Amino acid sequence: MKKLSAVLATLVLFLGCLGIVAQPEAQAMPLTEFMGQSSPVLGAVIYRNKADAKLGTEFGKKVDLNNSDVRDFRKFRGFYPSLAGKIVKYSPFEKVEDVLNIPGLSESQQKQLQANLDKFTVTPPSEMFNGEDNRYNMGVY
Repeated sequence: MKKLSAVLATLVLFLGCLGIVAQPEAQAMPLTEFMGQSSPVLGAVIYRNKADAKLGTEFGKKVDLNNSDVRDFRKFRGFYPSLAGKIVKYSPFEKVEDVLNIPGLSESQQKQLQANLDKFTVTPPSEMFNGEDNRYNMGVY
């Protein structure tokens, strides 16, 4: 009985492997056949949330004085955390140059800001970036 079981198991295993090997390869089907259109791109819809849309503007290329958190200023030497905290505290600003009018700035902080004005932008404050005082503490530990 053991020999019969072993022979049957070997036969089933052999036939199973033969069946897998004998399967034809999968072929990629052109999307135009599936969709019935000449151009599949015409049916595509791109969804973006408000934060992604804002990041696609100048806000994504420069540091926005009205919407960036204190950690975004780490790339500027001498800004993080004290000067960045002052910028966040006294925002919103109407134009980039208004950041130079923050009360209590030291002479070195004034120079640092003046040297980096071209790296900043100002857009209207947005709830998605300013909600719940997240500009001071983003909760990233």
